[in-house]
Amino acid sequence: MRRCIIQPPSHRGTVESKRRLPKETGGDALHPATMDVLEEDGYYGENISVSYDDYPTLCEKEEVRSFAGVFLPTVYGLCLVVGLAGNAVVVALYAYHKRLKTMTDAFLTHLAVADLLLLLTLPFWAAAAARGWELGEPLCKLVSACYAVNFNCCMLLLACISLDRYLALARARGGAGAGVGRRLQRAFARGNCWKVCSAVWATALLLGVPDLALSEVVRSTSGRNVCLASYSPSLGRVGKAVLEVAEVLLGFLLPLLAMAVFYCSAGRALKDLPVESRGKRWRALRVLIAVVGLFVATQLPYNVVKMYRAMDFVYLLVTHCGTSKALDRAAQVTESLALTHCCLNPVLYAFVGSSFRQRMVKVAKRFGQKRRMRNRRDPPAEEEGIDMSFNSASQETNTFSI
Repeated sequence: MRRCIIQPPSHRGTVESKRRLPKETGGDALHPATMDVLEEDGYYGENISVSYDDYPTLCEKEEVRSFAGVFLPTVYGLCLVVGLAGNAVVVALYAYHKRLKTMTDAFLTHLAVADLLLLLTLPFWAAAAARGWELGEPLCKLVSACYAVNFNCCMLLLACISLDRYLALARARGGAGAGVGRRLQRAFARGNCWKVCSAVWATALLLGVPDLALSEVVRSTSGRNVCLASYSPSLGRVGKAVLEVAEVLLGFLLPLLAMAVFYCSAGRALKDLPVESRGKRWRALRVLIAVVGLFVATQLPYNVVKMYRAMDFVYLLVTHCGTSKALDRAAQVTESLALTHCCLNPVLYAFVGSSFRQRMVKVAKRFGQKRRMRNRRDPPAEEEGIDMSFNSASQETNTFSI
């Protein structure tokens, strides 16, 4: 079974040294029988040493592996440095205050933790892209599951943040007071914070079980070990396509639908704010547009590639060596783009928000004052508490800000 949402980077076209495909020129292109063998054996993208005299040429993938060995470690290294710095600041700031006052505070903290855990898997996949998997099967299973669980958790938390912001605005305007809206308000009350976050992590863990169970280390004909999730031969092409489509549905379309519905509703409600709040309203709308735009820009390309792979399982679309190579490179580039979302999350959800910036300034001033007090050998003066409000559904508010 494929990874839920996104497979570990080393699975994407980096291991196939040869594929038996017709050349781009000359004669009618027929889908090779070798593809049937590759898929039924469960390692899509792996070369199997089978001799077919009907197809005189093999699709050499050495250049694809060479590209991945340079491109993927570079991108993952940049994501690791930037993402660790940004998400660590978010976690440290909330840990410093020791108390999360709103649901959005909790969601942002858990989002930063999930991003950090996801980023910590990237060195393993960067090394695998450059030299193959050399860490054994148990660690292959563990890292694959960690990758899938935390990526799933990120997507679910993004949907929860959009719902909580909509409920915050509805509460401030006196809406969402009956039926489903009232039940959602109660569910997203601050007292239920641990229940909602536990449900999110439990769902993500459940979606990561297939990766833990099915990931294994195999040796390609190039002599390199590869950590990947294997398909059961009995699954068939249609079953594999269904799994691929399910990943796109759960990891992209459903979170996108939730964000679009709740943020559009919030945007319409913002138009009803008083004229004197027009400046705040426009700033809030810009944040909403940025949230949805960033999600689509980073996740859409890779999910398009995944859908194309799903169609190829059923309709055998890849019939030329050049097409196969292009698809491999597209998967590598678009998956790397999708991973940049965990680097941009703290920028968009925290540093762009004026309230978060204000809290960072207050914390910096507080540390500065304490340091000056220590230098003077005087006890630090008691300071006013810092408001950690993110204007969530668990708090009365008349504005909509991040």
